[in-house]
Amino acid sequence: MTRIDNFKSIIDKYEVVFFDAFGVLKNYGGLLPGIENTFAYLQEQGKEYFIVTNDASRSPVQLAESYNAKGLTAITPDRIISSGMLTKEYLDLKVNDGIVAYLGTPDSAHYIDSSGLHTLPVSEVNAGNIDSVNALVFLDDEGFEWERDLNKTVNLMRKRTIPAIVANTDQAYPVTKQDVSIAIGGLASMVEKIVGKAFIRFGKPDSQMFMFAYDLLRERRPISKKDIVMVGDTLQTDILGGNKFGLDTVLVLSGNTQAKDAESSITSTGIVPTYICDSAVVELGGLGF
Repeated sequence: MTRIDNFKSIIDKYEVVFFDAFGVLKNYGGLLPGIENTFAYLQEQGKEYFIVTNDASRSPVQLAESYNAKGLTAITPDRIISSGMLTKEYLDLKVNDGIVAYLGTPDSAHYIDSSGLHTLPVSEVNAGNIDSVNALVFLDDEGFEWERDLNKTVNLMRKRTIPAIVANTDQAYPVTKQDVSIAIGGLASMVEKIVGKAFIRFGKPDSQMFMFAYDLLRERRPISKKDIVMVGDTLQTDILGGNKFGLDTVLVLSGNTQAKDAESSITSTGIVPTYICDSAVVELGGLGF
């Protein structure tokens, strides 16, 4: 584990950078100040990059637009690999008809809408249509009334033998420097424990996300895993997932893992990044233009 002072040295070592999104490129305050320098340097050096995110709240087009609106135009839809994309693949292959019920916002339902299935928020599942529900997807922690709809979800899973897909495995996310909010992955874990059924998960730390990005990358150019580095702010998802897939990893201290907790968290979890860096921002003094 090596301490890095300027993220530029990471870019210089690798041909491809996989970035997590929240906590790495942006946080509760918006884009990290100076993050545009990182992408300017990546482009100047001819390096490849992808955003590999557990965010299934919006489509890649909508996610890219949110960055572009803040001035980060280097992120385009084809650069975004989302756990929602893997959920769509699963539904295309495994669920042929009927209703897919979901917890999340209408924007997050883009992934299951695009599979050609009839989608329905959990709030609208009732006695008249429950027998037609053939899958349940956990997409986002917003867009529904927690007490009512989580209870409906529990009872849906008790009554129907159907797959439950967790499109975002994150347990929590920071809302201020000190406080976090429960993410949809945390809600899914609670429901899973209550109903006693195993749910299907897509997203970091599972390898499917990395394999999806890796295969996409190899369609563009010859590449090996040693040429790729994964950058994230969470040991249990970004770093563990990157390590398991055989990538070098960078833990940045701009999101879920704070500097004061980093060493103890690494020791207690046994999840060891290749590098630690304050952030993914390339310092202006290190740019070549």
